[in-house]
Parts: sequence; C-alpha cells; structure tokens
Amino acid sequence: MGDISKDIKSKFVNNKIKAFINIKYTSNWLSSKENVFFKPYGISPQQYNILRILRGAKEKIKVQIVKGRMIERAPNATRLMDKLCDKNLIERERCEHDRRVVYVKIAQAGLDILSTIDKNKNLSFLENLTEEEAEILSNLLDKIR
Repeated sequence: MGDISKDIKSKFVNNKIKAFINIKYTSNWLSSKENVFFKPYGISPQQYNILRILRGAKEKIKVQIVKGRMIERAPNATRLMDKLCDKNLIERERCEHDRRVVYVKIAQAGLDILSTIDKNKNLSFLENLTEEEAEILSNLLDKIR
C-alpha cells in the first residue's frame, strides 16, 4: 500500500494537511490512469462524461444543461461536443424558436461505445479497494464537500 509521505518525500504538520495533499496527489494519479483507460476508445474522460450524461437524459437536452452536469466544469465543453459530433457519437440540433439554443443527444454509436466501456472490467487502478471500502471512501469525500 502506498504512503503519501514516502511517495513525495515530505512530512506534514497534521493529518488534515496530509489528507488534503493526498487527495490532490491521488486525483492527479487517477487522472493519468483514466486517460490511459479511455485512450483505446478514442475519447477523453471529459467526452466520456458528456456521453454518460446524454445517455442518462434519454432525449435531447440543451448544451447548457450538459455543461451544468459535468463532473469537471470544462470551459471547452463546446469543443468537446464538436469532437463527439465529428465522431458521430452525438447529434446536435438548433432550436427553431431561439437560434442561440442548441440541443444535443447521444447517437447510437455513442450508446455502443458506452456499452463497450461498461463491459470493460479492467479498472485495475481501483482493485485495491473492496466494495465496502469504496463506499466508505465515497461517503468521506461527500462529507468533505
């Protein structure tokens, strides 16, 4: 099992500071693992998030709603959606009554790629956690927020 103190060769004034640094360090580590995981699918973690949101919506929704539901508030969300459109994973439609409003929905190809990703159980970077530990961790992270 890792030890943040050894990993970054540092001592901490208290456990709250150690936990804070550990969360930041682990977040960056997970981001790196996440990028490697999604690379074979030709999408980024942020694009996966958009596809997941659209699958959950089940019908077309406003781009602004997608932006509001994103895990990472990406200022480049429109560009991410442009790339998904180019890959035919989502479809975009302008509102007839207000040309400023744009709707998006997941395409069948987007559903297919999500289905493939859902079947991939290769989340080896999470294998050190049991289901119970994962629940405890999630609850602790919720408590921080």
